Amino acid sequence: MTVIDCQDLRKKYKRMAALDGITFQLKDQKITGLIGRNGAGKTTLLKILAGFIRKGSGDVLVFSSNPFNNLRVSGNSILVDDQMSFPDSLTLADILGMAPDFYKRWDTELANNLFKYFKLNPKQLHSRLSKGNKATFNMIFGLATRCELTMFDEPTNGMDEAVRSDFYRALLKDYIAHPRSIMISSHHLAEMEHLLEDILLIHKGKVVFHQSLEEVKEYAVALQGTTDLVEKLAAGKEILHTKQLDSQRNYVVIKKEEMPVIDGVTTQPVSVSDVCMYVTSDGKGGIDDVFK
Repeated sequence: MTVIDCQDLRKKYKRMAALDGITFQLKDQKITGLIGRNGAGKTTLLKILAGFIRKGSGDVLVFSSNPFNNLRVSGNSILVDDQMSFPDSLTLADILGMAPDFYKRWDTELANNLFKYFKLNPKQLHSRLSKGNKATFNMIFGLATRCELTMFDEPTNGMDEAVRSDFYRALLKDYIAHPRSIMISSHHLAEMEHLLEDILLIHKGKVVFHQSLEEVKEYAVALQGTTDLVEKLAAGKEILHTKQLDSQRNYVVIKKEEMPVIDGVTTQPVSVSDVCMYVTSDGKGGIDDVFK
């Protein structure tokens, strides 16, 4: 089953193209990382998928329907972000108590257990929570809905390291027990990498690649050794990143392909986080380009 189908999706804000021809499909029961730098278009994409804002042009289908103002889509999906709000007439306990009326797969036991574990105050108002506690409550709410499509936009902003770790573990355990489509947009790729099955990398409103985690792990290789040998080996290859280690040694990341073995040059794997960073960088040397 195809949960999301975007074809040449575009969205402009005045003269700025937030999305510039996004095309991808998302199959059900996978955890997908939506990765990109600030301003890449991640939040705009998620808001369109959730039905919060209209598309500009192109086609977008969620559960085979246009998501904008669609009751079927809104009843079976949720976007969890720092813009979530609830009426000040309701306490946190009231919000959890009313949720089953809106979400058919709501798990009251899970919500209550997580609420107690994180020691939130049931009489507190959502608008008066600290940034970290608000993110924690939003996470609890999002997980407990068990929506067929659950989207998290930077869900761990404001959480300390221990709470982030607990969130990732809770998400993975609940996903294993109750598989559904989950999309997570986050800057903390390295610490949530173990959750992901797919990575959708976008940059400047375009899809760079949509691949499985294993494919991204094999996307690039790093060469390290004396400058002349590394440059010889990298000649004609697609260079993603380069760094001069010292006066005699160089470090170059290239798109992976079969490489001959050369004495004096070592090959090293490149982390998924670094692959995404290098592929979306405007300069091959990163910050070092500023000082040349």
